Amino acid sequence: MTPAQDEIKNPSVLPATLALFTSATTLICCALPAMLVMVGMGAVWSGVIGAVPGITWFGANKALVFGVTGAVLLASGAWQWHARNLPCPIDPVKARACTRLRRISWSLWGISVGAFLIGGFFAFFPDAAAALFL
Repeated sequence: MTPAQDEIKNPSVLPATLALFTSATTLICCALPAMLVMVGMGAVWSGVIGAVPGITWFGANKALVFGVTGAVLLASGAWQWHARNLPCPIDPVKARACTRLRRISWSLWGISVGAFLIGGFFAFFPDAAAALFL
C-alpha cells in the first residue's frame, strides 16, 4: 500500500452504535414502563424494578437522559454526514466493506433516531401515548 492509501480511514460504525445504545436508554426511561403499565402489565415492570433497582434513575432524570442522547445523536449524525464522501480504499473487497459499513451506520443511526422519538413521545406526551393504548 502507498502512504496515501494508509491514510484513508474507513468510516466507523462506533458513532452509530453509541447513538443506538444511548437511544435505548430513552426507551428504558419512558416508553417501556408506560407501555407495560398501559397494557396492564404493571406487575412485569414492578418485577423489573425489583430485579434492577437502579433502572428508576433513568426515569427520574429524563431531561438529562434525553439531553445526552440528543447530543450523541447530533454528533453521530454530523460525523456520518462528514464521512459520507470520504474515500474508500481502492481494493475492491475493502471498498465493498467500506460501502457496506456506511449503509449499516446510517441504518443504525436511523433506528437510534426512531428510538429517541418514541421515547420522547412517551416521556413528554404521556396523555397522547395513553390515548393510543386505551
